[in-house]
Amino acid sequence: MAEPLIQKTCTPCRGGVPPLTRAEAEGFVAQAPEWALVDDAHRVERTFRFKNFREALTFVEQVGELAEAEGRHPDINFGWGYATVSLRTKKIKGLHENDFIMAVKIDQISREMASAAGA
Repeated sequence: MAEPLIQKTCTPCRGGVPPLTRAEAEGFVAQAPEWALVDDAHRVERTFRFKNFREALTFVEQVGELAEAEGRHPDINFGWGYATVSLRTKKIKGLHENDFIMAVKIDQISREMASAAGA
């Protein structure tokens, strides 16, 4: 059995590799089922909901720390009660396994915040 994405670390992507095919991306999104493939499976995206602006900001800060640690930098749009995270590997203009590693780790941040808040 393949190693679960949550146990993996992102690897540097220097380009020169093809992006995942739609079928490959669909296989990876099975481990991050709340994420949606968008832009003809060239990007994966999820919107997270929060009780207020402070929770959304805290989430974004934690995702930022993860992004720096993993060397992966998602696009994030947030405001009162929400944060939308969009992942793709810019160097290959599409999706890479790294994007799904980040997705499951971002999901973990969301679960931990919800648990800490008693939700």
